[in-house]
Amino acid sequence: MSRPVIGISTYQDPARWGVWEMPVVLLPAGYPRLVRAAGGLAVLLPPDDAQDAARDAVAALDGLVIAGGADVEPARYGAVADPRTGPPARERDAWELALIRAAMERQVPLLGICRGMQLLNVALGGTLHQHLDDHTGGPGVFGSHPVTPVPGTAYADAVPETAVVPAYHHQAVDRLGDGLVASAHAPDGTVEALELPGHGSLVLGVQWHPEMGEDTRVMDALVRAAGGRAHRSPRSQDRRTQALRTPVS
Repeated sequence: MSRPVIGISTYQDPARWGVWEMPVVLLPAGYPRLVRAAGGLAVLLPPDDAQDAARDAVAALDGLVIAGGADVEPARYGAVADPRTGPPARERDAWELALIRAAMERQVPLLGICRGMQLLNVALGGTLHQHLDDHTGGPGVFGSHPVTPVPGTAYADAVPETAVVPAYHHQAVDRLGDGLVASAHAPDGTVEALELPGHGSLVLGVQWHPEMGEDTRVMDALVRAAGGRAHRSPRSQDRRTQALRTPVS
């Protein structure tokens, strides 16, 4: 049985290697490594035009991961930028919001990680805290803290006990988006996981970075849901295979 195909959003930044310096599409290697460890086949999704391209990309997938990264532009949730909020990444915001909406429309299982969880909350009308202290280990260093699940949630089904997780963020969920429920908290009350019950497919966000640790259970949950969807939807499987085999001009 083929592995579920899991798309992971990427982003464009300048980079230098050898004699070259130019824009590149980036993603930390921990993301595809975590997908492979959970039994999935990782496919990287470079930024593209929103809407139609996002729908076509999602149609070729069994599951979707929205990766961590830059702060979400506060204008997306009706706020004025705090001085501590990073510069906007408008093209990335637009692309990943379109991916989220396409996945939800097609009921493709979805996992948002850090920024991806925040963007999921914004996509459903929620807001963000623009700055928190003590949720990193210092500039460029991951911290760690315990996360406690909310009983009865999909996250608690995957990780039933309090777990220590790798974290690096200074923003977090404030008001939950429409239909979302908190499914885990940090000791200071920060929402550390959220989900959309009753949607028909897994829609889960986690505030920490599972790709920086050894615990695969969050990604296991996504890959299981993606595998179940692929098994139930042979037409989707056929379209996915056709899309992956289409030559790129």
